[in-house]
Parts: sequence; C-alpha cells; structure tokens
Amino acid sequence: MNETHASSPKAEPLSAAKAVAAGIDFAELQVGQHGLFWNEYRPEDAACRIWQWRDGQARCLTPPTFSARSRVYEYGGGAFCLTDDGLVFVNEADQQLYRQSLTGEAPEVLTSSECRYGDLHFANGQVLAVEENRDRHRLVAIDLADGQRHLLAEGADFYAAPTLSPDGQRLAWIEWNRPDQPWTATRLMVAERQSDQTFASPRCVAGDNAQESLQQPRFDASGRLFCLTDRGGFWQPWVESGNGLSPLPSAAADHGPAPWQLGGCTWLPLDEDTCLASWTEEGFGRLGLCHGDGSHDDFTGDYSRFRHLAQDERFIYCIAASPVSSSAVIAIDRKTRQVKILAGGVAPLPAEQISRPQPLRYPSGSGEAHGFFYPAMNGDTDTKPPLVVFIHGGPTSACYPMFDPRIQYWTQRGFAVADLNYRGSSGYGRAYRQALHLSWGDVDVQDACSVVGYLADRGLIDGDKAFIRGGSAGGYTTLCALAFHKVFRAGASLYGVSDPVALGRATHKFEGDYLDWLIGDPVQDAERYAARTPLLHANNISVPVIFFQGELDAVVVPQQTRDMVKALQDNGILVEAHYYADERHGFRKAGNQAHALEQEWLFYRRVMDLAG
Repeated sequence: MNETHASSPKAEPLSAAKAVAAGIDFAELQVGQHGLFWNEYRPEDAACRIWQWRDGQARCLTPPTFSARSRVYEYGGGAFCLTDDGLVFVNEADQQLYRQSLTGEAPEVLTSSECRYGDLHFANGQVLAVEENRDRHRLVAIDLADGQRHLLAEGADFYAAPTLSPDGQRLAWIEWNRPDQPWTATRLMVAERQSDQTFASPRCVAGDNAQESLQQPRFDASGRLFCLTDRGGFWQPWVESGNGLSPLPSAAADHGPAPWQLGGCTWLPLDEDTCLASWTEEGFGRLGLCHGDGSHDDFTGDYSRFRHLAQDERFIYCIAASPVSSSAVIAIDRKTRQVKILAGGVAPLPAEQISRPQPLRYPSGSGEAHGFFYPAMNGDTDTKPPLVVFIHGGPTSACYPMFDPRIQYWTQRGFAVADLNYRGSSGYGRAYRQALHLSWGDVDVQDACSVVGYLADRGLIDGDKAFIRGGSAGGYTTLCALAFHKVFRAGASLYGVSDPVALGRATHKFEGDYLDWLIGDPVQDAERYAARTPLLHANNISVPVIFFQGELDAVVVPQQTRDMVKALQDNGILVEAHYYADERHGFRKAGNQAHALEQEWLFYRRVMDLAG
C-alpha cells in the first residue's frame, strides 16, 4: 500500500445531492433476439426500469407507473426475463408478474395472487420462478399464454436459480433448509421430464452430505450441467460427472459473491472447454475467457468489478466499474478487446480529484483482515486527516475497489476512508467467509478497531480522530466497537442491530436462523448474547452516536434503533436520530439518502468542533 495520503488543489466538494444522484446502478443483463436488456435503478425516483439496447440506441421500456423489482427473501433479484416476443417482470408495488411486449402496449398482469415472485427464467412458453407465500417457498412455472400455475418443487425451505436444459428435459435448481444460509450449505437438484411432461422426483447432484455452498447452475448448449461450488475452498466452476461433480481448471479465487440476491450471473459455460467468468483476486475483480488447459484470455482492462455477464457471437457484456468510474453497462469486442459503454460509467468528479483505493491487508487479533484505503483529498497537507471506517452489511457481504460517490463525499471533505472487508466477508474464500461463525461482534469488531492503529502507525491518519459507520449488520459492528472499545470519536448506525435476541424474534424467514450461526443458540448461549448486545452495554458508550432508520424496515425493525437511542439519551450521551417514514431496509429515495449523508457529516464536524 502506498503510505502517503494524497492531496489536490482546493475544489468545491462533492455535494450530498450530487453524490447520491451519481448512485445509478444496473442489474440483470440479458441478451436475446431483440437485443440487450438490463434493469436500471435511479435514485431520483427510487424506481427500477428495464432498458433495451438495439441498433446502437437505448430506450426505457418500463412505464412511469411501474418499477421492476422483486422482494422475495426481502432482498429480491431476478426481477425480469425475456420471452419470445417481449418480457415478463415483477412489479414492485404488488409483486405480481406482468407481461410486456416491445411494441409500446401497456404491461398486462399475468398473475393475481398473494404471492411474491423472483428469479425469473423463461423456457418453453413458461416463466420459471421462485414463489413466496408468506413463509412458504416453492418453484413454479407460469404459462405465458394464460397465467396458469404449475408446481415444480416444494418441501425445502428456500429455492433459487431454476434452470432448464436447452432440450427442456432436465430442470436444475439450488435449494437449502434452515438453519443453513445460501453461503454456508446448499444442494444442487435435478429433475427429469417424464412422458406426461411433468417432472420426476428430483435427485441431489451435490451438497447432500457435504457442507458446501453451490450457486449459479448452468446448462451449456449440449445439455451438460455446471455449477459453482466452494468445496475446494473457493466458489469455482465444476461440471456434472457421473453421479457428482468434477472441477474445471480455474483460478483459486471466488467466482461469485455471497448470494444475498437472486438472479446473479458471474460466469457462463460457453462450450466444452471454455467459460466466461469473473473472479476476485485480493478484492479486485478479473474477467476472462477460461479454457480447459488452465489458460485464460484476459478481458479485465481498466475495470475492477464485474457483474451480470452475458454474451453473443461478437460481444461480451457485463456491468462493470473501476476506481474512477461508476457502474456501467459495457460491451467488449471479443476480437479487438475494444470497450464500448452503453449506459452509466460517468463519475461526477474529474479523475484527478478522485481518491483511489489502495488494498489493505493488516494484522488483527489472531488473524488478518482486508479492505481498501482511500486517502483524503482537499485536506490540509500539514496535518494528518481524520478517518471514517466503513463497515458493510450482511455481514457476509463485501466492499469493492470501485468508484463510490459516498466514499468520495468524505474524501472530498478531508477525511480518509477505510472500507473494510473484515473477517467474514465474501470474496476471499470459504475459510475467510466462515470466520464469523459464532464470532460476530468479536472478530469483525477487532478488525474495525485494528485498522485505526495500523493506519495511524504508518502516518496516514490521525488516530485520535477516527469515526465508524455501518448499515444493518455493519451498524451492529459499529455499536459493538463503540460499546466495547475506546477507539472511535463517534459513530453512525444506519438501520443497525442493537439487540440480536430481539432481532431473532422479529426478523424475516431468510435470516431467521442466521444469528444462531453468527452468535449461537439464544437460550444455550445466553451469556454470549448478553456479552455482545450493545443495548445491554449502552452505559459503556461514552462518545456521540447518530442513527438513521426506515420506518418500514422488516429486516431490522425500527424498535431496535428507538431502544438504543433511548438508552444513550438516558445516559446523557449526545445522540441524533433520523427516521424516514417511506424507507425500508436500506434507503432508496434520493432525498433521504442525501439528507442522511449530509447529516452524518455535520454530526462528525460538530463532534470535532466540540473537542476543539
């Protein structure tokens, strides 16, 4: 890591409103006979709309009164699929399927039920989907012609990635049961079509007796079944062989993220010995055509993260980002390697004013942790900058070395930023990801605190002016760090967990057993829970804290924040709390995002002014 902090000529800092407006994002690239399609989120109206790229032009297909977003498992994903003459999408407002042509007609409702749908795939005149009816989940097929529903699989607690072979004779999917999570243990299932066109009883191809996480099953053109599994230590591509799976040559690296959302696509088998894949090395994304002899054609270029891959005869398509450019839909010519940006990719700052990520690898506790350091910009070069430590949610998620306008908002104001992939994050293999087993609130907190001393010892920051912020699970790590260590000057919890036991009673099915894995059984391990519950140790917090909470949050319910705020206020601690009546878990509306970002900065500035 470069052990100097950067500076540039004084410039007008990036405003909160502009930082939020730059947060346009994309998902779910799909290629069909009618062109390239993607789902696009814009903060200005918090809607998700499907776009089509064809003949060098992009056009929005989703009418203003619709938003294409699934809420299956609360985190959604796989909100649309292409059909022979158009598409089918999940409408955010009612979670029903709608059929839409490409000729301008209004979408027509395809389902009318109390269910939610997600992870859509189209095959043989039917839409395959994960169906959620309160706490019951199934795989179903919906006839495109009349909306008739057919049950494909039920009995497991959770399903994902229904995939049909090209000849329509084999159906594959991923399933798992409580208390497992999709990144700890899943099963790859296959069912054969019978003469009456129904599917026979499924068989388990992998995951039945082993603790492995499988994701993203794929059939190639010849009908061979592939999947990512982490049985070798990383999520890597394997192929069906006999009654099991055999590994394909690939980098010793994760080829997919933790599957919090449905519908991900970070690799594609192309033919007998070639696949298109993205993977991470030391947190940085790579993209290549991987061959059976272990070699690969590198298409990484200047980008550092790749998602939602697609391809046709001429182009590789993906959603990509770099340290100096935001998420973009790009097309890469397979012969010339020339990159064309189809949408996005514009940063609201000149390149010279952008703080670049420097990889972090530092000792913490009995291990080591990872992340990225962003030097302060526009600061006083004669003094060491304050630090903001970013803690991502999940906790089994990750941060990436890509342009993030929220991070630049801080570096533009003279703060350095440490964006952490603490132990338990994905992208560094199964062992690293499993490090939080029974250790949440311990090793992640160690990593958050250790990075301050590590950076201060190298003269990169002022260790006495460190702040910590996190959302959801990151909010829990933040509150634990403030309660159990005297490292940070102040902190911010965004819809964060303050009472894990209460969370376990109130949260949704998808994460209903996650706390048992992260901390333990709430009855048998009651002492451990008590020792790691910030609410019970609020009297240990002696520094100011600011809170942000959505009133519609079904993951971390608002009472978690209210209880923590009251406990700190009763102890005479400086507290601010901001509640947003129209937000769920994670803020989506531009005005709310900008307000939260600016209020957090003003709060830290107030804290530093009070300290003198």
